[in-house]
Amino acid sequence: MTIRSMAIGQGELGATPLQMANVAAIVANRGFYYPPHLVREIENDTVSSSLKVKHYSKISPETFIPIIEGMEQVVKGNMSSRVAVPGVVMCGKTGTVQNDHGIDHSVFTAFAPKDNPKIAIFVYVENSGFGATYAAPMAGLMVERFLNDTISAQKKPVEEKLLEANLLNPNKPR
Repeated sequence: MTIRSMAIGQGELGATPLQMANVAAIVANRGFYYPPHLVREIENDTVSSSLKVKHYSKISPETFIPIIEGMEQVVKGNMSSRVAVPGVVMCGKTGTVQNDHGIDHSVFTAFAPKDNPKIAIFVYVENSGFGATYAAPMAGLMVERFLNDTISAQKKPVEEKLLEANLLNPNKPR
């Protein structure tokens, strides 16, 4: 039973949001990643060369192609207006984390642009339901802000809805 439940992310599986964002980076880069790190300062506009060393997975780059295509379709699908960044091909995957103690948790992992990615992200919103409800729109706004340094007029209604949402008290209506 453990193997079956692990295959769908249940049971003994545990991962931090940082680890999940790193998984998105590995998929985005078709098999490599840079170790996550904190930077206190950048001297002379130069990042330490030790932070630029690529670490490769044992999975061949072509294996990632159908995964990336599927993730692109997720963002282009029904939730496109809430998630997609205008002018950017974004790839993502929604998720719902079951919560035995209340409302399920909303999760979304993504990267953008599809080719030559600049950002990988994982959003986890406790007690907020399906991944497409809150985590995906939040990720879309964060990706847009990171890539474009602004939120487009077309995405302002999404931003307003999220700013008005009551996510601190799971017992109150949203």
